[in-house]
Amino acid sequence: MSDSSVTPDQNVSSGGLLGLLLSLPGSYAGPQTPAQTPYGLVGVGEGTLAAHLLQALALPSLTRSGTQFVLGSPDAATAATDYADLAEVAGASARRISTGGRPDELDMLVPGGPLSTYHFAQAVAYASGHAEQAGLADAAMSDLAARCAPHITENNPARDLAWSLWGRTPLLLAADDADALPHAWQQLLARTGKTLAVPLLGDLLPLAAGAFDARHEQGDAKVALILGDTTPALLVAREILDSRIDEIIHVPAPDGAQGYPAALALWYFGAWVAAYLAERYEAEPADPAVLTRAQAALAGEDVIGDDGEKGRFAAPRDDLRRTRVQEDVSDWDGEDDTDGDDFDDADDQADDQDED
Repeated sequence: MSDSSVTPDQNVSSGGLLGLLLSLPGSYAGPQTPAQTPYGLVGVGEGTLAAHLLQALALPSLTRSGTQFVLGSPDAATAATDYADLAEVAGASARRISTGGRPDELDMLVPGGPLSTYHFAQAVAYASGHAEQAGLADAAMSDLAARCAPHITENNPARDLAWSLWGRTPLLLAADDADALPHAWQQLLARTGKTLAVPLLGDLLPLAAGAFDARHEQGDAKVALILGDTTPALLVAREILDSRIDEIIHVPAPDGAQGYPAALALWYFGAWVAAYLAERYEAEPADPAVLTRAQAALAGEDVIGDDGEKGRFAAPRDDLRRTRVQEDVSDWDGEDDTDGDDFDDADDQADDQDED
């Protein structure tokens, strides 16, 4: 376990992020020894997306024995602690992996930022006895790095796809058992590419058939991305959408990768596309300052706003319920009135004046 309580900084400029992406394949440097079986996996905060992608390894959410992996970050520390405690009470050993926190609350520290998903995912892949799958994922990512690198100016698939997305709203589609891919690309395109993408989840046929019928112009400037393997339902949805939106693009896994290697490689390709899309918009692909401050607020840290004053982005941690209106608004007569009598009295007075 690392003795650091500081999250490694990956809030980098465009050049820095592209450099990190280029060196990311094979950069996992954590433990590779499998933990005790069986395994369970949950993710909160920065660990949520990695846990979703790791569903390709068929790891259940919770286990009563063996090892419970809990992926998290300081902004979701309370939830991560609750899951770890629950697992240990049930009889499992909790393996807590996070982007930051106190040493006594962590078993492994991974780099924070938009690329933390890779380190989370590979840590669990190795620790759950899937070293071969982890190696195949690195190999697929290395192949993508060679084709998507910044110095590749011709036939760069990530740059070409970013050009197709520029100025459009992406619609994200995937097979039923690969819903982690729309989740991953929506987050990457928002966090890094500064673009809102819309995942189409569940039964695709009603969505494809009806979403643009009332207002056909809503199909303008839309591009659908089919992520990963196709299915008969996806192919039919593609045929329907073909007459309703501007363009449909299939984004398959590289070199026929399957399962977890395909999921991680497609996440990695999405990170390249998002970085180049930010470049097209002349925006920084680094995390916005407001995201950093919001995460710090949820982690319980003092937050410095744009005006230099301390502030918070969240309600007090001990009560996140909605505020009751009668607690904030003065009653008509200065006394508690929960049955609305004062309002009734006012109505009666108004009625009397009308009669006069």
